[in-house]
This record gives sequence, C-alpha cells and structure tokens, in this order.
Amino acid sequence: MIRAWFIKQAQRKALVRAIIEVSFIVFLFYSNLLMGEYERSGNGKRGLLFALNDIFTAANFMIAVVAAMLGYAVFEFLRKKL
Repeated sequence: MIRAWFIKQAQRKALVRAIIEVSFIVFLFYSNLLMGEYERSGNGKRGLLFALNDIFTAANFMIAVVAAMLGYAVFEFLRKKL
C-alpha cells in the first residue's frame, strides 16, 4: 500500500514538473510574440491592447502548445542521455 502511494506520488510529481516546464515554454513563446507584435505596430502607436488582441488566437495557442510539448520531449530526452 505504501509502495503504491509512493509510485503515485512520484508520477504526480513528474506530471506537475512537466506542466510547469511546458507552461514556461508557452510563456516564452507568447512573450516573444508580444515583443514582435509591439515592435511591428510602430513601437506602441496602436497600443498594448492591440498587440495582445492580435497574438492571443487559437492558432497561436495550438502552435505554442505543440512546440512546448516537442521542446519538453527533446529536453527530457537530452536530460536522460547526458
């Protein structure tokens, strides 16, 4: 019983770690998009809200999530190999 609890706790810890790392990659993706969109809009002439509205789309979100999962998988592979 204790062993099963420990395994579940280890799996939960790995899942939380993966969620945190994927979320961080998504954050970096969106911050990069925001910087580019803000610069493209004429250094803020249209405003920050315009830039935010332009980058938060379903397509960008799907790209961010897929790229984050691929990045996480590659880094986990490299961590285990090295």
